[in-house]
Amino acid sequence: MAKIAENRKLDDLLVFQWVGVDKIGKKMKGDLQAKNITLAKNELRRQGIQVKKINKKAKPLFSSAKPIKPQDISLFSRQLATMMESGVPMVQAFEIIEGGQANPKMAKLINDVKTEIQSGSTLADSLGKHPLYFDELYCNLVAAGEKAGVLDELLDTIATYKERTEEIKGKIKKAMFYPMAVLFVALGVTILLLVKVVPAFQEMFQGFGADLPGLTLAVVSASKYMQANWYVVVGVIAGIVIGFSQAKKRSIKFAHFLDRLSLKIPIVGGILYDAAVARYARTLSTTFKAGVPLVEGLDTVSGAVGNVVFRDAVLKVKDDVSTGHQLQLAMSQTGLFPHMVVQMAAIGEESGNLDAMLGKSADYYENEVANAVDALSSLLEPIVMVLVGGLVGVMVVAMYLPIFKMASVF
Repeated sequence: MAKIAENRKLDDLLVFQWVGVDKIGKKMKGDLQAKNITLAKNELRRQGIQVKKINKKAKPLFSSAKPIKPQDISLFSRQLATMMESGVPMVQAFEIIEGGQANPKMAKLINDVKTEIQSGSTLADSLGKHPLYFDELYCNLVAAGEKAGVLDELLDTIATYKERTEEIKGKIKKAMFYPMAVLFVALGVTILLLVKVVPAFQEMFQGFGADLPGLTLAVVSASKYMQANWYVVVGVIAGIVIGFSQAKKRSIKFAHFLDRLSLKIPIVGGILYDAAVARYARTLSTTFKAGVPLVEGLDTVSGAVGNVVFRDAVLKVKDDVSTGHQLQLAMSQTGLFPHMVVQMAAIGEESGNLDAMLGKSADYYENEVANAVDALSSLLEPIVMVLVGGLVGVMVVAMYLPIFKMASVF
């Protein structure tokens, strides 16, 4: 209840724009949050500013608030790491970072965490109250840093980890976005041709008095159906997309089925496999470097690999390690991890440098993913263009075949 009340107080604050002069007569201006104009003036006087003009700042017609993205959390981590390394007190660091936020939602999130810290909570506990943005891995690493007294180093490690993982995700999404966007446009153009262009040719064909080619008849029939039932077609497509996304969110079995299926897709499956291996190696390297016990680290890693097949394998590795097996032996027993990663883990265990060996494995597979994504993009571009060109070409040929047929008769 106290937390809800605090959030309401933050929401009730107004923003005032002011113009004034300081003690030496220098003109100054800015924005200030306060409950009312009187308190705003009092605060400015306390800061030694003589107010010349102050007005309530008008709210924009459209909200500028955007969803908090993983990139925002990654940037926040880097900024906080830099502040802590420079010796800036934690609360002051949060205030500085909050003041530089363009996104009100991100600013409010930082303010909420800062308020928790001011009330006596640790940074890890304060972040843990916002699991949508700070997952278990993030909080565990912060807790390890606080416990060992190396929070600034751990925050830097977290920032690097977040930046690398988001970079890999971004490259995969970028590779998938282009062909999907082009196919979506092609579908829209096809529907437009069937609804608007083909009917014009259809009226012309009716005056020919001759049999139409089979391809033309098929396109004309598709056009008639689309004109009469376009809403059904659009509804079915929208229903499939929405149903698919909802089934993935609500059905664990369906989501697991998709995870297993995705690894078997030609080309794409190999990229997803390498990405999961890279995520496993990078996350385990980060947790082990932070001083998190291996078994506890594996438990955290299982939720960060992003694929149910790898999650089950990591949990099996955790069980084997907890009974006394070496990590490399437990990994090899799953039959899932590449030979190179298993051997690097073995070398790391023998040399007492496991985090570095896993980090090198992660570097290798992250590079493999980046190269594969670039190659996939280069491969998909001509294939998509051929598909789109072929689809539109079939429509054009079907419309002009009767005209060519009539020309050959005369």
